[in-house]
Amino acid sequence: MRLDMRVIKDTLMVKIDGDVDMLVAEQLRQEIDRVIRVKNIKNLILDMEGVTFMDSAGLGVVLGRYKKIAATGGNMYIVRAKPVVKNILELSGVNKLVTVCATEKEIINL
Repeated sequence: MRLDMRVIKDTLMVKIDGDVDMLVAEQLRQEIDRVIRVKNIKNLILDMEGVTFMDSAGLGVVLGRYKKIAATGGNMYIVRAKPVVKNILELSGVNKLVTVCATEKEIINL
């Protein structure tokens, strides 16, 4: 798994490449939480274009970050998820909590 993180004002954009599974879930959680805490992040965008697999541990990371962001009144979005990841988000019901968009441009229009 590779991460590329950018902060724009109070929004953290995280581009994730690779599998999001139990082997990397804790590292992913810690790195995102550190930036949220240090940079006082209000909104989170997960760019999942490069995610090829996600298991329940990965879903746990997504749900945990959603709860953290929602608790501060912020918003969380998932962009560019491949069909296999979208399917997991839909089957788990995560897409009812987190807005799933094709691109960042859709977020601006919400």
